[in-house]
Order: sequence, then structure tokens, then C-alpha cells
Amino acid sequence: MPTNLNSADRRVLSAVQREGRLTNVALAKRLGMSESASLRHLRRLELTGVIKGYAAIADRRALGFTVLAFVQVTLEKQPDASARDFHERVRNEPHIVECHAMSGNHDYLLKVVARDIDHFSALVMDGILKYPDVEHVETNFSLREIKSGWTLPV
Repeated sequence: MPTNLNSADRRVLSAVQREGRLTNVALAKRLGMSESASLRHLRRLELTGVIKGYAAIADRRALGFTVLAFVQVTLEKQPDASARDFHERVRNEPHIVECHAMSGNHDYLLKVVARDIDHFSALVMDGILKYPDVEHVETNFSLREIKSGWTLPV
């Protein structure tokens, strides 16, 4: 945590992480501070990039995405051009909801959502495995989500 965040900044950040639709009036009341103070802290968090944006958190199952899988990808080689192409393809596939460059035995870890196993199979067989320089993929399916969230400890 950057040392330039004071306790009021942390309280504001904690509150808006849990409930991003709070009005400034409600935020100030919840935190026991003036509206101008809460707005000042909120704007500072936004301007410094601590708060990157606001979004609605959708329930994947309510949208019909019953399969959640983690796909480990190994590339044949990793020259800059191959990595850039892989990154671009990943960014353009909406069912890949997260991608992380990894240390260890695999180059990337993808978080993938799919409607069902057939849809997931098509995403891998007709998509990811056909990306240039993809050598190997290994998949782990989520059997039950124990904890999922977006809030960071402050």
C-alpha cells in the first residue's frame, strides 16, 4: 500500500470497493465525514490511479457460463512478436476473462468461462490451441468457487 494514503483514504477506498454505487452523500454519512472531505479523498484516489474505474460485477452463472476453467499455456518460443500476437488474441477473446504471465512450468494462466463443456472444448480446440506458437495447454476446472472477489485489503 503506498505510504501516501492516510486512514481516511483507506476508509473511502474500502467502502467504495465493497459498494461502488454509493453516492457521495451516503459515503460521507457511512464514514462519518463531511461530504466535501469524502469527495476530496475519492477524487484523489481516482486521480492518483489507486481507483482505476467502476464496474458492475456480473454473476457468470446467471449469464449462462456454467464452466469456469484455468488454462495453463506454454508457448514454443517467446520472441517479442509471438508474445505480442498471443497477447492480442487473448485480449480479443471475450471468454478469456483473465490472463497472467507466469513463472514456473507454464508461460501463461488463463481464466476462461464457457456456457458448457462443448463450448469450452471449442474455445480450446478451435481457438487457443491454434494460436501461433502455442505448444501445450493444460486445463483445471473449477468444481466449486470458494472465494471470489475484487476487493483488496486496505
